[in-house]
Amino acid sequence: METRLVRSRKDRILGGVCGGLGSYFHIDPTIVRLIFALSVFFIGISPIIYVILWVVMPEEPSLIVQPPAPPASLPQQDPTGEWRYDPYTGQPIRREQ
Repeated sequence: METRLVRSRKDRILGGVCGGLGSYFHIDPTIVRLIFALSVFFIGISPIIYVILWVVMPEEPSLIVQPPAPPASLPQQDPTGEWRYDPYTGQPIRREQ
């Protein structure tokens, strides 16, 4: 399976850069964060590198699963007769009188 370097959506503190680097290299993102923090003290250019990576790295695609639509064959059940909207679709219920 091909691995892509992307910013993490679920393992992020600021921009997801360290979480993405950690998952790409199969190491704990805390170690990557520690390396970035230590390089601020010793090298001093770590924040610039982080911002550049934040801009350049694409964000991890979201896996939004749409709930299935209710079957059209379900009858509208309104035990009290007071419903104004269909609970499945949110559409207004037209009353036949």
